[in-house]
Amino acid sequence: MPNKVKIFSGRATQYLAEKIAHSYGTELGKVVVTDFCDGEFQPSFEENIRGNDIFIVQSTFAPAENLIEILMMIDAARRASARNIIAVIPYFGFARQDRKDKPRVSIASKLIANLLSTAGVQRIITIDLHADQIQGFFDVPVDHLFASSIFIPYLRKLGLSNLTMASPDTGGTRRVATYAKFLQTDFVICYKQRTKANEIENMALVGDVKGRDVVLVDDIIDTAGTLTKAAGIIMDNGAKSVRAVCTHPLFSKNAMEKIENSVLTEVVVSDTIPLRRESPKIKVLTTAHLFAEVIKRVESHESISSLFKFGE
Repeated sequence: MPNKVKIFSGRATQYLAEKIAHSYGTELGKVVVTDFCDGEFQPSFEENIRGNDIFIVQSTFAPAENLIEILMMIDAARRASARNIIAVIPYFGFARQDRKDKPRVSIASKLIANLLSTAGVQRIITIDLHADQIQGFFDVPVDHLFASSIFIPYLRKLGLSNLTMASPDTGGTRRVATYAKFLQTDFVICYKQRTKANEIENMALVGDVKGRDVVLVDDIIDTAGTLTKAAGIIMDNGAKSVRAVCTHPLFSKNAMEKIENSVLTEVVVSDTIPLRRESPKIKVLTTAHLFAEVIKRVESHESISSLFKFGE
């Protein structure tokens, strides 16, 4: 008898979980979250989950209650005798705190991995972690997906014959090189120096973009300072056009306004984080079908890596 799959969602990512459930071919499970006057809350499963494989969808962007909520849901599922508990975390928050970059700070990514394991999670499914080594912070299997599987087909449809890929910083070199490989094109890199977090002191371009249609690639857009500055430098160096693809649209502070006032033709993002509002320069591609397909393959013990061959 096959295991029964049920998909549930925290409040932060319900819009995506509904699409995932629909793509999988089921309805989203019933969860009620009770809020108390003192600020506490209590999620509860409103249906029997005993012996089922439970997939809980929740991105852990701010506020921190989103993280606490998925931890409580995992704990509740374990105490309700779920067979397997899998956390689907489209955006894994605190991923930029993956090492000690100065004395006396937390490695928050490792702490969160420990919390998820302690709560009772048995598998993690996520997409475009900020740092690949975060997978090693877990003692349970991690299925690390790549948004390139939705962005590359989109870029191919644009039919840009003079395409050049670009990274807004040196940390994204490996990522942009992967895009360039599958799209069979060149890539350039922007080199930046920061005085402090979210503030850039200076930036320089390494590579030739003259007369090219350039696509910047990144995993996170936070304040959009790096992205818009990189786009401006690329256009100043003779590019024909510049656009961007980015997995996680945090869009902190006035990020959307920066993008709208920039030289960027468009910014293509995924739906791992909900947009605060629509924008004529921002296009959203859904990850729902990708997550649904991965859930099917996890259940049937099929290969997941084959999803990222891009027609080779």
